[in-house]
Amino acid sequence: MAAVNPVNPKPFLQELTGKPVFVRLKWGLEYKGFLVSTDGYMNLQLANTEEFQDGQSNGALGEVFIRCNNVLYIISLFSTFPLADKADIAKSRFHREAPPEPDS
Repeated sequence: MAAVNPVNPKPFLQELTGKPVFVRLKWGLEYKGFLVSTDGYMNLQLANTEEFQDGQSNGALGEVFIRCNNVLYIISLFSTFPLADKADIAKSRFHREAPPEPDS
């Protein structure tokens, strides 16, 4: 597995402005679109957005605003390595499996 380097979020988001991104919310919904802008609170404005739930598209939404405290992670779709690798990195960091149940 590739090493994950910490990134300062504000410059990272500014660098992503105008580029395609993939955003996953804490509640499991996912959005793919172009990052139009961010603000000082790191709220996100996306354009040409498509919503996904459980890996299935719910359709196009157009322009959306995502409040900062709902975001689990954001991935640039502009870079050269595949999305599958990015998703694996994100899952390894944020999705921990439940501990095994004790035997009775």
